[in-house]
Amino acid sequence: MFQGILFRYLPGPTHDGQRSPAGHLLTYRTNVLNAWFVTHAFAATLYYFGVLDPAFIPKNWGGLVLAMNAAGLVLSVLAFIKARLRPTHANDRKFSGSVLYDLYMGIELNPRIWGDFDLKLFTNGRPGIIAWTLIDLSNVAYQYEIHGRIDPNIVLVTILHAVYVLNFFVNESWYLSTIDIAHDHFGFYLAWGSFVWLPSMYTIQTQYLGLYPTATSTTYQVAIFSIGISGYIIFRSVNSQKDQVRRSNGRCSIWGQPAKVLVASYRTSDGQSHQSLLICSGWWGWSRHANYFGDLLLSSAMCALVGSDKCLVWFYAMFMTILLVHRCIRDEARCSEKYGPVWEEHCRTVPWRILPGVW
Repeated sequence: MFQGILFRYLPGPTHDGQRSPAGHLLTYRTNVLNAWFVTHAFAATLYYFGVLDPAFIPKNWGGLVLAMNAAGLVLSVLAFIKARLRPTHANDRKFSGSVLYDLYMGIELNPRIWGDFDLKLFTNGRPGIIAWTLIDLSNVAYQYEIHGRIDPNIVLVTILHAVYVLNFFVNESWYLSTIDIAHDHFGFYLAWGSFVWLPSMYTIQTQYLGLYPTATSTTYQVAIFSIGISGYIIFRSVNSQKDQVRRSNGRCSIWGQPAKVLVASYRTSDGQSHQSLLICSGWWGWSRHANYFGDLLLSSAMCALVGSDKCLVWFYAMFMTILLVHRCIRDEARCSEKYGPVWEEHCRTVPWRILPGVW
């Protein structure tokens, strides 16, 4: 409820999303960075005055996970009912013929309530991701409470997590063109994933280190942290190039050269014709999803900093590899169908998907 109030009333710039298959162009208020600051300032105030134990989250993890599961399930069911009875854009719904599949993958593309309260943007970008850094910091406090010290490994992991989270918040407008917002329909997959999967599984490294501090050499820590920062820089640079090309309609320079783009036309279900730009220079000339390479470097560094070979510790990196490979395949299949011959030309121009020479 607290995050819902912040989402609804905090100020923030407005941005257009991508045009939906039915031709709808929605406007979003991007205020998640403000919500993050307010949330953490509020938590710090509660900690300072002794109202809340800084290690509250790991100490009450079981009950919190149960509550997160309940919230994700209830929201999924309500979204399913709303999609059938009160859809925001009926012509952007998708029915499979299976109730279970529709409940899981979602029916509505952009469900909204109270006018402009976008359920998908709120769910994907608020509770789980804002909780990510709160959970990390609480596990740092927990390590100090039970072990009497704070080890560098948990600090470095927390910093990498915070860099990733704050990058998402600072550039929330970029998120509006991703698969999650622009293409995936809203159901259990996104609702439960955002409320439960993300905050519980993406924080495994600090959960583990809070309980079991590990000792690694300073050289190891510096090397792995540097790999993580390098991954972030690549991730940020790739997305920045895409944003630059879109904002300038292709009239810009990348790496000191005029941007190379292919103009792809497509039609929405309302019969209107539109255009997209497919970038073929800079990072996007290196591979078609170079941002995924940076993401994988960063996620691997987060796990390596734990200093353990246990599979649980490496789960996040393994999951991200599977997720991004699957997302790459899905995205390219959609682009092939949407853009046809122009997409084929793009693939000939930029032959590698993620990492040149590998895939």
